[in-house]
Amino acid sequence: MAIKITGTGSYIPNNIERNEDFISHQFLNEDGSSIKHQNDVIIEKFKAITGIGERRYAEDHLTTSDLAFFAAKKAIEDSKIDQEELDYIIVGHNYGDVKHNTEQSDTVPSIGSRVKHLLGIKNPKCVAYDVLFGCPGWNEGLIQANAFIKSGIAKKCLVIGAEALSRVIDKHDRDSMIYSDGAGAVVLEKTSDEGGIITHESATYALDEAHFIYFGETNNPEITDQRKYIKMYGRKIYEFALNHVPAAMKSCLDKSGYGIHDLKKILIHQANEKMDEAIVQRFYKLYNMDMPKDIMPMTINKLGNSSVATIPTLLDLILKGELEGHSINKDDVIMFASVGAGMNINAIVYKV
Repeated sequence: MAIKITGTGSYIPNNIERNEDFISHQFLNEDGSSIKHQNDVIIEKFKAITGIGERRYAEDHLTTSDLAFFAAKKAIEDSKIDQEELDYIIVGHNYGDVKHNTEQSDTVPSIGSRVKHLLGIKNPKCVAYDVLFGCPGWNEGLIQANAFIKSGIAKKCLVIGAEALSRVIDKHDRDSMIYSDGAGAVVLEKTSDEGGIITHESATYALDEAHFIYFGETNNPEITDQRKYIKMYGRKIYEFALNHVPAAMKSCLDKSGYGIHDLKKILIHQANEKMDEAIVQRFYKLYNMDMPKDIMPMTINKLGNSSVATIPTLLDLILKGELEGHSINKDDVIMFASVGAGMNINAIVYKV
């Protein structure tokens, strides 16, 4: 018996925001002062560091729960289950439903309940709730669903990662170019197959690290509204990730019983291309190896950082044959790994 992903789905918004679309933005330093570089230079440096050339924004009439619903419906159809048999709907997100051009996040009812409503699931024993765990939220939801099924509490779970970060960005902050919108979902259930979730690792560092990502005011001192925006200390996050994520990944793999040569793909949360490459390179150095070519499929160039949606969307694209140069096959051993607000880290070893 194994607890496995039997269906995947994703939703990638149609609105494309390219780097050149930021050329007329007024970027300011945190203290409100002007940045000495022109926007073309800022954008060029941004692309060189992050690898992001464009990102996706949700259509104006849609919210996070809509994106989650679209991905969920595809995952359910892909799994061929009866949605009324779902025991749990677990949604990883961070900012609730923020409607276009509004200042307040709508978090009641939960995104999970909204998705259940949109799916039209009648079964009251299908429990829907949210996980707020930063970018590793989808991983953590998968870990929880696995525990529910393993303990006998559940048989089938729907785990979603969805976010509309475009609704909480400060357009006067250079970091606003990182963020993107999207959703990914999977159905997890007990099967007669082998493999599935083998091991997992999770951690929260919440001393100084708790506020590396936070909600803060705009960089523009002329704006006096009370709206808050997603903010981060990028250098601190970069150093934190390099110092902690590779060791967590190694611990997870070592517990699995599989060796480093068994690992076929690493699906890592994508916020910064150079940071991800450095994390995976350090991970392999812990085994006295160089990072293999094509071990880390990337979508950040086209899709940006969609937070909790990144890994399930990436998984869906690969499994559906929609990411050129990459495939995941039966019996492959893969890893999911993420780091984000909290500061939280997690990793999962999974055998397809």
